[in-house]
Amino acid sequence: MTATERLGAGRHLDADAVPEGTVATPVELSTVDGAKVAGILRTVPGATAVAFLMHPRQDFSHHVLVPEFLRRGVAVWTQGSRTQGNDLTLLHEQTLLDMAAGHVFLRENGFETVIAVGHSGGGALAAFYIEQAGLPAEERFAGTPGGKPVPLRRAAMPLPDHAVFMAPHPGQGELLMRMIDPSVADESDPLSVLPELDPFHADNGFRPAPEPSSYAPEFVERYRAAQRARVERIDAVARERVARSRAAQKRFKDGGDPADRRAALATEFVTVQRTDADLRCMDPSIDANDRPYGSLFGSRPDLTDYGVVGFGRLTTPEAWLSTWSGLSSRARFLRCAPAVTMPVLLIEITGDQACFPADALAMVAAFGSDDVEHVRVRGKHFGAALTDGEPTAATLAGLEIERWLAARVATAATR
Repeated sequence: MTATERLGAGRHLDADAVPEGTVATPVELSTVDGAKVAGILRTVPGATAVAFLMHPRQDFSHHVLVPEFLRRGVAVWTQGSRTQGNDLTLLHEQTLLDMAAGHVFLRENGFETVIAVGHSGGGALAAFYIEQAGLPAEERFAGTPGGKPVPLRRAAMPLPDHAVFMAPHPGQGELLMRMIDPSVADESDPLSVLPELDPFHADNGFRPAPEPSSYAPEFVERYRAAQRARVERIDAVARERVARSRAAQKRFKDGGDPADRRAALATEFVTVQRTDADLRCMDPSIDANDRPYGSLFGSRPDLTDYGVVGFGRLTTPEAWLSTWSGLSSRARFLRCAPAVTMPVLLIEITGDQACFPADALAMVAAFGSDDVEHVRVRGKHFGAALTDGEPTAATLAGLEIERWLAARVATAATR
């Protein structure tokens, strides 16, 4: 398919639409702490550069950028984490060990250039990895925010040479803090509502879909402060539960009481009601872009907020603090971005419902690199076209990546 034909396709590109001669090899890797993780290496003849795509939770095996890189002579490594598809126990510090195993594998297989590619939540993960990999081993984190030991200081953590971010959101926790519903009056009751903070109440500016809502600046300020306060309360609960488990572990080690061992192993899960209530998804005038009405989870946040979807709905206390807390998680894009000192391409998608214009500008300003390019392409967060008949965001991003790579990386397609 020619570039012109792809531009006219206006749809997702199938991940199997790859160049002739592409070889896909499934690989299993062991991490420094003994976990098993899997990935797929797709190579094209002559490729010495490889794109590394990974997300802390999602399966990127058939990511929309896979064919875009392969057609441009760049091999692609897509990898899962040890907790792929599972929010329950996701610890970002452990996921860095998983990513490290992938980077070691690519270097051992002779790739001259490794391009870290961070899409959506993969953006903050890649930035967190780069931050920790760039530190002397003894300065890396020794454990999670909840205190679980993680051997980052023993891991080989090769740095990538370049970084490409497409629609990177601020991090799982920070994104959730913008989406969490602060009007929950009782954490044990999913229907409990504080009317003065209800984002779906007409008195606060809500209008039934598809009519856009209009929230007053004063309400937005109160709402965001209340979102932060709710996360602070959940953090306190999570830390209390972690401390209780740690105390039971210590008692068992000191005295060997079987009851203490059971108490140390028992997990009090953190249940978080209603996490699809970002005001920007109902009011398009707040940090305006080309996004359609609705959220990542659907076109009716007033309904999905009460449903089973949403980020961080059920987690261990450790996972909440490491991943889902916008206050305690270290996997925050802006916290890590100053350590990203290699050449960077940031692709903002104009119809995004997770990475908004203000986010993209803040990220660009935060990078530690003196070679940063920021481009915008039309489309939606996951790479789809913004409207029928338009090219997909993935296709447009592929063209920007091709142009950007041509000035920086020798690929099989340019030799």
